[in-house]
Amino acid sequence: MKNVLVLCTGNSCRSQIAEGYLRHFAGTKANIYSAGIEAHGVNPRAVAAMREDGIDISAHTSDHIDKYRDIPFDFVITVCDNARENCPYFPTSAQKFHENFPDPAKAKGTEDEIMQQFREVRDMIRAYCRAFVANNL
Repeated sequence: MKNVLVLCTGNSCRSQIAEGYLRHFAGTKANIYSAGIEAHGVNPRAVAAMREDGIDISAHTSDHIDKYRDIPFDFVITVCDNARENCPYFPTSAQKFHENFPDPAKAKGTEDEIMQQFREVRDMIRAYCRAFVANNL
């Protein structure tokens, strides 16, 4: 079974959404983990946006990358430029992938406008994860 790590800055939105979709699409083909170069807690709007699409990430935890240093990853996916550029040295022979998704946590406006931005990012991540699983697992 393959091990996949999704890495973001705070492990609160984009990496959590990606973890949820990768678990959904990969099923039993892979162990999916997500972490951040910091740990900010899981964003409730990310949980709500995923719930709208039928995926429950409410039990996810926001973890620091150090927690997973001993896992032999096959794939590491960075979902923001900041994580790719500022990740501390992480010894791995994993194949690396990168996609810079907008940070919905920085959205401004009314609650409806902010949630719409979460949905848009969620949909981008869903498409990316579906293609990743189809092409790599």
